[in-house]
Amino acid sequence: MSHDQLMEKVHFVDEAQFCPRGLIMSTHCVESVPFRFYKENIMTTDAEKSFHDIRLNREEDIYIQLNFKAANISYQYAAVLEENPFMPNLLHINDEDRIIAEKFLQQSIVSFQKEKLLSQIDEALDNHDISAFRKLTEQLKQL
Repeated sequence: MSHDQLMEKVHFVDEAQFCPRGLIMSTHCVESVPFRFYKENIMTTDAEKSFHDIRLNREEDIYIQLNFKAANISYQYAAVLEENPFMPNLLHINDEDRIIAEKFLQQSIVSFQKEKLLSQIDEALDNHDISAFRKLTEQLKQL
């Protein structure tokens, strides 16, 4: 089997534990398990057994999850990352859920900004600082 044929069997995914043959590897700089291999419903942390299984079953697809610092902003990793076809439907985020989450986040930010401005306005009033009061109330109106 050539290297190209082998690479066709390798898939980089998130949540590899849901795959028929999943491999999770983590660097020291993250708080994830260092190594796990999943085959059907069996999980092992023994790297030798795992790589032996991979060598013996080269014709089967292998799904690899890499955990490393700033993985979510690595364009190189994003370029090879595939959607996990074995991910349970409950874990998929659809566009509607994403929009709801974005709205919630935006509302939370505005609420935090309002609370902060109100606190600063109270402080300006306590200090009899008219210019700060006017500036802060104007900022509050803009929200």
